[in-house]
Amino acid sequence: MERTPISPSFLKTHFVDIHEVLPEEEEDDDDDEEEKKGTNRKVDKADKRLNRSIKVRDPKRPYRGLNRQVSLETGFSVLLNRESKAKDERRGLSRSGGSFGGFDSAKRIGLEGRKADFSMFKTKTSLSRQNSLLPSRREREVLEPQKTDHPSAGLDESVNQSVPAGRYFAALKGPELDEVKDDEDILLPKDEKWPFLLRFPIGCFGICLGLSSQAVLWRALATSPATKFLHITPFINLGLWLLALAVLISVSFTYILKCIFYFEAVKREYFHPVRVNFFFAPWVVCMFLALGLPPMLAPKTLHPAIWCTFMAPYFVLELKIYGQWLSGGKRRLCKVANPSSHLSVVGNFVGAILASKVGWNEAAKFLWAVGFAHYLVLFVTLYQRLPTSETLPKELHPVYSMFIAAPSAASLAWQTIYGEFDGLSRTCYFIALFLYVSLVVRINFFTGFRFSVAWWSYTFPMTTASVATIKYAEEVPSVLSRGLAVTLSFMSSAMVSVLFISTLLHAFVWCTLFPNDYAIAITKTRLVKGKIKPFKKAYDIKRWTKQALTTKNNSAKKDSEKVG
Repeated sequence: MERTPISPSFLKTHFVDIHEVLPEEEEDDDDDEEEKKGTNRKVDKADKRLNRSIKVRDPKRPYRGLNRQVSLETGFSVLLNRESKAKDERRGLSRSGGSFGGFDSAKRIGLEGRKADFSMFKTKTSLSRQNSLLPSRREREVLEPQKTDHPSAGLDESVNQSVPAGRYFAALKGPELDEVKDDEDILLPKDEKWPFLLRFPIGCFGICLGLSSQAVLWRALATSPATKFLHITPFINLGLWLLALAVLISVSFTYILKCIFYFEAVKREYFHPVRVNFFFAPWVVCMFLALGLPPMLAPKTLHPAIWCTFMAPYFVLELKIYGQWLSGGKRRLCKVANPSSHLSVVGNFVGAILASKVGWNEAAKFLWAVGFAHYLVLFVTLYQRLPTSETLPKELHPVYSMFIAAPSAASLAWQTIYGEFDGLSRTCYFIALFLYVSLVVRINFFTGFRFSVAWWSYTFPMTTASVATIKYAEEVPSVLSRGLAVTLSFMSSAMVSVLFISTLLHAFVWCTLFPNDYAIAITKTRLVKGKIKPFKKAYDIKRWTKQALTTKNNSAKKDSEKVG
């Protein structure tokens, strides 16, 4: 039998006819011979297995089957081009404002988008959580083939899991890590207004901190011998105390509702490296209110049960946070330290003052020692940044005022415990005074910022420094010390007044006090990492094509040698 000579072009490129087997082609085999039927049955079985594994990814988009001749070399080059384009697209995500978890992913696979579905952050029992992870029968049929191709498929299963602390730093920016970076997207829609409870952050307790500390300040101004010449009426302290109590009840009631209906969102705030410190704020506010109780309402000696009620939850939370700082891991201090971390330290000194007021001096000394030790570690960590660390942006400059709170409170606590403003108390006060002055002279640090509820938490350090100055003026009476006490008190009250008016305007006039809280809606992992190792896949295909072409060329050479 003669062999047809093989053209040289065959050695360069091998064409393969790839097409989809249609049902009409199976009916043409009815008139074939019996010998071909057996072979065709095997081919049909193989085709059926192949066809069974192929599923339409988009029911609304017609399937584009391959029905053309392509070379292996050309097809591989096209594949590489597609993967390079996909890599470029993954470098920056488009700001579509859609949701990866509940909205945009459903639209991509052809299902109807669940518009404004906030159920992923609602409180779930163990049974409902298990049921929520099981898709319906119709959804399983369409979603199963998308697990490997769509990184967002299966995202809902990990929505309620804890988000790593580093993920918040990587995905967020802004004064309180509350703004999403340009190359990130969130789980909830950005073009719609979220439910009020989802927009209500834990940082609202900063309002209570500012008002309750003002009650303490005006009580000191009304009762201190150093400011007796001002003739401050005690009714100012009474009005501020009642206002702070009313705001605390309102904020606490609202946040309790959030814990009841959107507990998964509360968990995300707890894992937030900045907002976790505001979980200390409610108990610090309660202790401030106990210390700032008006003289006309206050008993001679506070009952120890008051201190136990307010300090017990604070101490439990403190053990948890300090344990993470000490034991290391992803939430060690050098990873999550920020100026708002002072809130977890200041409560020790405020608790020491209250313990001394109820007559438990040993408990007060214990809390002072714990707070001072952790303040030193935190102060050094924040003060001595590594050369590779990025400079704080302009929006973060107001948080420097948090450095004033801890030494001022430590000075007051030591004076309350030992009854005199001695050397150690003055040392802590002078540290706070120097930090205060170093911030005041930098006026540009505190200009050009937009209003935020978080600004309230920066007012109580100024108030604490003012109270410490009043105590210093009692110990060292002079025109300079009294003038400094009045000046700092005026600055503190003026700042609180400005923030209070701004809060009322944003809340009731402009209705912009609570925008969408994007910080709690970030994804656990960056979604572009779902497409795993595209270049490894390309390398495997390239190696396979090289082997196939080499085998074909070798067989073609052998055939040509035999013909020759």
